[in-house]
Amino acid sequence: MVAFPKLELSAASLKLILGIVCALALALLIHDRNRWKAVATDRQQRLVAEQTAHAGTIANYRAAAEEARRADRANAQRVQARQAAINERTADDYEKRLADARAAAGRLRSQAEPARGDSGRGGAAPMPGLPAAAQGADQAAGQDRLPLADRLIATEQAIQLDELIKWVERQHAVDPNGPPVH
Repeated sequence: MVAFPKLELSAASLKLILGIVCALALALLIHDRNRWKAVATDRQQRLVAEQTAHAGTIANYRAAAEEARRADRANAQRVQARQAAINERTADDYEKRLADARAAAGRLRSQAEPARGDSGRGGAAPMPGLPAAAQGADQAAGQDRLPLADRLIATEQAIQLDELIKWVERQHAVDPNGPPVH
């Protein structure tokens, strides 16, 4: 066995050693406190920066959402205006075509009516009308056709369907997601 020399320390030496140990411990605690204080300050600064960035992100999202809502409203107004113009154009075209068809039917009706004799204006004797045989030939030529009134109805319905098809095609051509037209 190895024998260690016996150390005898005086009370003053013990106080000195204990003072040095306490001073070192205190220095380590102060150093550690300062290091933790610096770390805490750094973390606090990072937290504030993160909160500021988060608030900025929220503000950016809100601004972008508001801009998107504004763009959607403008786009909806553009689409509605375009559709209203299509509706008006289609209605105008329909009315014009109907008027033209009715005018043509009126001309056909006046041509198809048998010539009537003059009722005698001014005291003159009335003129006789065409004989019934002349009306029969016209009727025989048109026997496989619709009567004039039914022809007009069929023409009006055909015009209505044609304009409806055009209206659907024009409405379909409106791109609700398209860029605004300037």
